[in-house]
Amino acid sequence: MNEFELEVFEQTSDYVELRLRGSGSRVQTRGLDRVAVEELIGVAEQSYAQDAVAQGVFGAAGLRELGERLFAFLDGDQRWLAAVVDDPSGAVLRFSAEQRLRHLPWELLTRGGDYLAVSGQAPLLAIRAARAGAGQGGPSVAGNRPLRVLFMATSPEGVEPVLNYEAEEAGILAVTADTGTELVVEESGTLEGLRFTAESYGAGYFDVLHISGHADVREGRPVFLVENELGAPVWAEADEFVQAMAGQWPRMVFVSGCLTANAPGQGKVPSMSESLVRAGAPIVLGWALPVGDIAASSFAAELYRGLAAGLPVHRSVVVARQRLYRERSRNWHLLRVYADSSPLTPMVTARNTPRRERIRVRQAAAEFLDPQTRISRVAPREAFVGRRRVIQRCLRTLTQPLGTAGAAEALVVQGMGGLGKSTLASRLLERMPTYQRVVWFGRVDLTKLRELTEKVTFADLDQQIEATELLNNERADLTVRLRYLFAGPLADIPCLLVLDDFEHNLDERDSGHVLSPAMAQILPALLTAIRDTNSPSRVLITSRYRFPEPDGSTVRVEALETLTDVEQTKKIANLTNLRPASLTTPPEVKDRAVHAASGNPRLLDWLDKIVADPDLDVEGLIAAIEGEADRFRRENIFAEKLLATQPLELRTMLARLNVVELPVPAATVYAVHDHPDATAHVHRAAALGLLEEGTDADTGQPRYFVSNVLRPLIRPLLTDDQYRDACAAAARSLYDLWVTTPGTASPDLDSN
Repeated sequence: MNEFELEVFEQTSDYVELRLRGSGSRVQTRGLDRVAVEELIGVAEQSYAQDAVAQGVFGAAGLRELGERLFAFLDGDQRWLAAVVDDPSGAVLRFSAEQRLRHLPWELLTRGGDYLAVSGQAPLLAIRAARAGAGQGGPSVAGNRPLRVLFMATSPEGVEPVLNYEAEEAGILAVTADTGTELVVEESGTLEGLRFTAESYGAGYFDVLHISGHADVREGRPVFLVENELGAPVWAEADEFVQAMAGQWPRMVFVSGCLTANAPGQGKVPSMSESLVRAGAPIVLGWALPVGDIAASSFAAELYRGLAAGLPVHRSVVVARQRLYRERSRNWHLLRVYADSSPLTPMVTARNTPRRERIRVRQAAAEFLDPQTRISRVAPREAFVGRRRVIQRCLRTLTQPLGTAGAAEALVVQGMGGLGKSTLASRLLERMPTYQRVVWFGRVDLTKLRELTEKVTFADLDQQIEATELLNNERADLTVRLRYLFAGPLADIPCLLVLDDFEHNLDERDSGHVLSPAMAQILPALLTAIRDTNSPSRVLITSRYRFPEPDGSTVRVEALETLTDVEQTKKIANLTNLRPASLTTPPEVKDRAVHAASGNPRLLDWLDKIVADPDLDVEGLIAAIEGEADRFRRENIFAEKLLATQPLELRTMLARLNVVELPVPAATVYAVHDHPDATAHVHRAAALGLLEEGTDADTGQPRYFVSNVLRPLIRPLLTDDQYRDACAAAARSLYDLWVTTPGTASPDLDSN
């Protein structure tokens, strides 16, 4: 595509000069009356604000009319644009103009009723030049490797609508699967997290920084909604992103949020996108007006498909915009490109370029293979949804230096079967790409432990031989061997040691669970060695049941809860047969299946397959759904067996608490279960995974929930009168906590 620069030179307060220059051609000039410029700005402001989003592109005659007028303004009697757009290769038009002219919707340029920005013959890409000189975001030579993207989605607590950032990430991974893209995700959604990640990889590592979330213009200033360390919403201006990046700009930044390319005050205040370019970012993409979640994700996927395939930057943007137009999205013209004079050349080479580097890190799902079938037991990265606050807390625990607040040598992800404990573990591995992965499934003894040195990639063979000899030397105590291992061969190799399905390493004792003899030797030795050597390595455990932590060790438990309504909605949207748009399943069957799953992700996956059975009619489908749910309860949660061995009072507590179909604070547990042994019942039920014990994002206090998956097993324990009494007690407690005295801290169960 040929490049041209259009400059508006304000010669006097009443007269401006329009200058057009192309590569190697002389500068063409013509004069303009200031009144004509002001008239164009006024018409564009009124027409675009009123028509763009409300009417969309198809049938919006006002937008085409505005596009024709913008074309005539630039074309003039000298027919400048006619010559530019007749080039079959297309053209890039850089606008160097005052703010009020630069922010006009040049993407709508229209000739003969056709939008030039999405023309299939000779597309025109408008770029707003925000800074002279080449950028500092790394070399313009294409890297002979896969594309590298730093992806940060912000999703603060209490902010609606909740964006489907997982779909955006999944879309990028899906379309770049054949060319490869190293997608590193900053999970905290904080500016501090962005700074830390950028610094950890260093300047020039990433090609693109993608920031996704809500944005707005408040009090005349463009702002982006980020999170603080607790997940609360914080409005950040462009300067704060500049401070976080500290000059380590990649070649492109995409601030994918509403109004991130909107210049307030009729263009007198620079947009957030323009401010970032002025601060050093070479190329910045943003949205001029509110943009739909689906459109933003669709554009991003196509953009990165092009960039990952080795297309030039300008061509990738054009192709992504054309995709939105083909999909009849009314948001196609809202994308803006701001840039300095950096070249728009490819960021990486094409897939089959000789000696092209490969992505060295495998997807974490490949580490969680069933030992018999060799099929992954976890959801793939592109199918993962939700668990944002859980992931944030887990990452803080796993990455904090020992001795600091919240740090621990081991993290236990605990909860009933099917909630996605292993899948969450695989997600954490993905989020810690600089850590070596060592995953054991089920029972682990000393022989299995020795596989550690086979699973780690050492810098050289000598290191691996030394590590193997250390671990195999049975003359020394295991703790001593591991201490030398973490202080020697593994000193500079941080590892995440995953013990998956850890319940196979537990024995029942006194209505609880303790470590098996083999694990009672292994786990304390591991944790002691990590602590004594101050190693960055950590142990991650997934378990249905809780167990006493080894003496002298710090172990943090993250109790996994049933999917929230928002998370379940996102999960269902990924399911072939249960998603709302599916025509293969009757609506009543979908509703029955979703209700039977009760927010359990594994059961949702199973039921999605059941409803696709062509040999079952509607009634047969419903019977199969409920039969599968019953089988899931019996064989995969062992709930029937567990409940049968518990005191009647504990089972009754679960039944009474199950009348509330959302997590509740401890005070409501006491109100519903007024019993002297309530504390013991709650701790016991939580340790067995029969009672979900999560963390309230607002108060940081524990909250409790009994999954509806258990309802068929516990509802018969209550008479109708007892059920009504439990409902009334719960209602009174929640009204007092959430309506009469909102914000009141719930009492700690251990204090009662």
